[in-house]
Amino acid sequence: MPTPVLYCRDALDPRRVDAHFAPEAREVRACGGTVGLIDHDALLRGDARQAVAHVPAGLGSVWYRGWMIPGDRYAALAEALSGRGAELIVTPEHYRTAHELPGWYATFADITPASAWRPTEPDEMPASVELAALAEPLLPGAGIVKDYVKSRKHEWEQACFVPDLADAAQLTRVVRRFVELQEEFLTGGIVLRAFEAFSRPESVAAEVRVWWLDGEPRLLTPHPDSPFERAPVPDLDRIEPAVRRLGCRFITTDVALRSDGVWRVVEVGDGQVSDLHQSSSQGELAALLVGP
Repeated sequence: MPTPVLYCRDALDPRRVDAHFAPEAREVRACGGTVGLIDHDALLRGDARQAVAHVPAGLGSVWYRGWMIPGDRYAALAEALSGRGAELIVTPEHYRTAHELPGWYATFADITPASAWRPTEPDEMPASVELAALAEPLLPGAGIVKDYVKSRKHEWEQACFVPDLADAAQLTRVVRRFVELQEEFLTGGIVLRAFEAFSRPESVAAEVRVWWLDGEPRLLTPHPDSPFERAPVPDLDRIEPAVRRLGCRFITTDVALRSDGVWRVVEVGDGQVSDLHQSSSQGELAALLVGP
């Protein structure tokens, strides 16, 4: 039996899939799969029952594919779906493990930049002395600032990159700007990561997104931000064992070639909320979700 997939509904036309995911949903249907709709806005407001009100009853095991969901809201979604006879294939525990850096970091520590983190509420600004202590294990060198899920790499100089983590004033300034820009969307806490220099070939994207299902690499795509339509083929020999140890059903790893020629894991994510590059095949991902 094809596995049903739940997508976010279009805010302007609740009967349709959100425009961003509509092409993928069409491919799911073309593969014989069933598409259901959830109200992402209602879920974020804390009304999980309303969010799943139009999901058909008795779907059984289902995938979610859509916009990111905070861990607690994902757990609420799982509970609400259970009341309608549907079960998310990715459990709330596994969702947080793959979606938030503290969940996956220890498993990938040898193949990803060194990191340290501190739980932080939105709009909470840690004191300079606390940030200096957080940065201490990562010294010497540069670093980047992010939360458990996202960075603000498009505001690189003001809210992401710290040229010298030992410079407490500079570190505090970048973290403060990051907190200001994230506003209520700051997830989990402040993360500091050691900066590593990655190569940037002119003909292909340096960063590659690998899609894993049950510990196997099933799709290889350019990172969604890549201006290129081709992706280099990474060496997965050291990455695959870590993915298997993590034990999550459906994840992505963003990998990049460091300037010394070593492939490194830049980010791990839950595959349900990972985006495809615009040039990538919607049909391949749909077939992967729907199954044989």
